[in-house]
Amino acid sequence: MSLEFKVVIPARYASTRFEGKPLVDISGKPMLRYVYDCALASGAEQVVIATDDERIQQAAEGFGATVCMTSPDHPSGTDRLAEVSLKYGWDINDIVVNLQGDEPLTPASILRQVALNLADHPKAGMATLSTPIQIARDVHDPNIVKVVTDAEGYALYFSRSAIPYHRDTANQLSDEQAKSFQRHLGIYAYRVSFLHSYTNMQACELETVEKLEQLRALYSGVAIHVDEAVDLPGPGVDTPDDLKLVEELLRQQ
Repeated sequence: MSLEFKVVIPARYASTRFEGKPLVDISGKPMLRYVYDCALASGAEQVVIATDDERIQQAAEGFGATVCMTSPDHPSGTDRLAEVSLKYGWDINDIVVNLQGDEPLTPASILRQVALNLADHPKAGMATLSTPIQIARDVHDPNIVKVVTDAEGYALYFSRSAIPYHRDTANQLSDEQAKSFQRHLGIYAYRVSFLHSYTNMQACELETVEKLEQLRALYSGVAIHVDEAVDLPGPGVDTPDDLKLVEELLRQQ
């Protein structure tokens, strides 16, 4: 089917764990270039890099990207996307995919998939993806976010805890049983109308406790549709050690 969507890549220079990471060199190209090329390969009608730093702006424009300079005071990437949508005057029904600037191994296929997922579910303000957990110990790892959905695939809750809780075998899960749990992948598609309303939503206790931004939307009554990913993203880059692994994986590709 014909599908029109946009991709925004939030890219910040400042980082407590890895300053300047969007511009770190990988085989002669800044990491941000790999992310941008992934977005282009998805078939998006428009790709915009959103930043608050002139160094990133200069580098991105150097490889031909469209750059939107945004406020340095945004508390979240979603707020930054909202500013971009306003500056470009995008229609409230337009679909925008958020691709982080430190995710160079994201398959273009899932960018398109998450946009299509949102387009196919008109009552949803957001769409995202998940994948079955493969290893039992990951069920209890707080760094791996779990999601449960209703019969139609709409999110009921996201948590760092094991959900659903297997009362009888909670601490004795096998790897096979772990596959009944869904790991949330941090990729989102939004309707522009949602982005406009998000900036006025107050953080809720659930979000504050779990440190999961999407819970603000659920708490406010926004429907989030979840689809199982057709492909899986590779690791992102949060630290210099992560970079070594990503460099090797990109060489292999």
